[in-house]
Amino acid sequence: MIVGLNHIAIAVPDFEEAVERFLLDFGLNFKGTEDVVAAKTKTAFFPIEGTQIELIHPLTKDSPVQKFLDKRGGGLHHICFETDALDEDVDRLKEKGYRFITDEPQIGAHNSRVIFIHPKSAGGVLIELMEST
Repeated sequence: MIVGLNHIAIAVPDFEEAVERFLLDFGLNFKGTEDVVAAKTKTAFFPIEGTQIELIHPLTKDSPVQKFLDKRGGGLHHICFETDALDEDVDRLKEKGYRFITDEPQIGAHNSRVIFIHPKSAGGVLIELMEST
């Protein structure tokens, strides 16, 4: 079952500049960075009461985030809901007609299992489901 909003992800064309903005200009706490090789992204997390801001930047030119930046520029990329029953939620949502980007969950940031709902199934919003750890 979905238990909360884990993070809001923002695609950024200049990673260092964006980290500096959220850290120095906005004064948010900085949890650190992580390369998510499977997703071909570099991430930075800023915890904020009840959720987190995740900055994402492509690690490679063929990264899906690079394609997003090329098409739309920087901005809101996805929202991530945390679930305590990922497989059951995926099955339940598939029965309701939701389509997913991949057939099976992948390993995402913090070594957690994740899967993305296709934006065409969710009113134009890319939604990530992340298994509670």
